[in-house]
Parts: sequence; structure tokens; C-alpha cells
Amino acid sequence: QVQLVESGGGLVQAGTSLRLSCAASEVTFSTVMMGWFRQAPGKEREFVAAISVSGRNTAYADAVKGRFTISKDNAKNLVYLQMNGLKPEDTAIYFCNVLQSWSSRQVVSHYWGQGTQVTVSS
Repeated sequence: QVQLVESGGGLVQAGTSLRLSCAASEVTFSTVMMGWFRQAPGKEREFVAAISVSGRNTAYADAVKGRFTISKDNAKNLVYLQMNGLKPEDTAIYFCNVLQSWSSRQVVSHYWGQGTQVTVSS
């Protein structure tokens, strides 16, 4: 049974950084595309970043481009989201998931984990 576990969230001040991690059982990250998503209070979950199977290609939502970096550590089977220059509008629960489609950002819906809370104070 696949389990995705996100960690690394917290309460931080605007302008600071956090690194989120995504670990998994029964999924080898070197063989799949991965994505990070977030859900702010009262809003729908939205795409944040994606990384290809090889790790050579990445994609970002316009709101985070230039501030966030997605990466993989295949040796540790982890996916990271480095978040710099955090803003209050980045406050959300952050989730990772396996991407089924690069273009549509479709994910495996039953893989969603609990996410990790990121709160950015002004």
C-alpha cells in the first residue's frame, strides 16, 4: 500500500526559507514523475511544482517560480521542495503526489497523504 508522507512544515516569518520532504513506501521516486501541491484555507488544492522521472525537467506555478525548487534524492528516495522568500500567501497545507500526466498535472488520487502545514507570518 502506497503511503506518501510529507514533513518539514512549520511557522515561519515572511522572507525566510523552509525545505519540505516527501517520503514514500512502495514508490521509487526515480521511476515516477512527482509533484508538490498546496491547499490554503477555503481554497482548492493547487499545483506548485513538478519534477520529471529523470529529475532533469521541472515546472512551477507562476506564484512560486524563482522562489521554490523541487528536487529528488534517488539514493534516499526523497523528494524535496526548497521554499525561499516565503510570503504570507504561501500559507497552506503542502502535499506531494505521483504525477500521471505532466501536462495536466493529474495525480494518483488515492495516494494523497496528510500533508505538512506551512504558515508564514507577516
